[in-house]
Amino acid sequence: MERISEVLFGLIMVLTFTGSLSVATAEHADIRTMLIGAIGCNLAWGIIDGGLYLMACLHERGRNLLVLRELRAAADPAAGRRIIADALPPAVAAALPLEQLEQARQNLLVTPELPARPRLAKDEWQGALAICVIVFLSTFPVVIPFLFIGDARLALRISNVIAIVMLFLCGYAFGRRAGLRPWATGLVMVAIGVALVAMTIALGG
Repeated sequence: MERISEVLFGLIMVLTFTGSLSVATAEHADIRTMLIGAIGCNLAWGIIDGGLYLMACLHERGRNLLVLRELRAAADPAAGRRIIADALPPAVAAALPLEQLEQARQNLLVTPELPARPRLAKDEWQGALAICVIVFLSTFPVVIPFLFIGDARLALRISNVIAIVMLFLCGYAFGRRAGLRPWATGLVMVAIGVALVAMTIALGG
């Protein structure tokens, strides 16, 4: 789901550049400026999104660390079980019997010494890099026609078709992962993507 979202963000941003290109008056310099803007924007957003991912990971690690410290400082076993239940999704906590919550409490009490502060792991840094690459690469299928086709009108038409196909595929994948009807979700995603791009362009984005 996160990868689908990253591709969608990248697509919408690059479409705000290609959608603002006027095929009637576009010249070589205009197309070059659009390409540089689209690629640069997605690169910048990829870096920002990777940083936001690291912040989310650091928050999650810090939250878990605080819960463990609170658990170890609990006055009695019942308070410790409540802390564990509060940290779980409500449906999961309600389904767990008291014995399993107590077993989890005892297991967490014998974990190694807690670190002084949360730290990011290697796989989280790699995840941030992967997010940056995904957002950046999502630009290229849409801008490739402008690199190889001299006719701006034809290049724009092909670029729009590629973007629509990518939006549909993202929606289809989203539908499958969310338990929705994939084909219908794909079509809705195309409509939402086109509407968001049109709104962004209309507002000066």
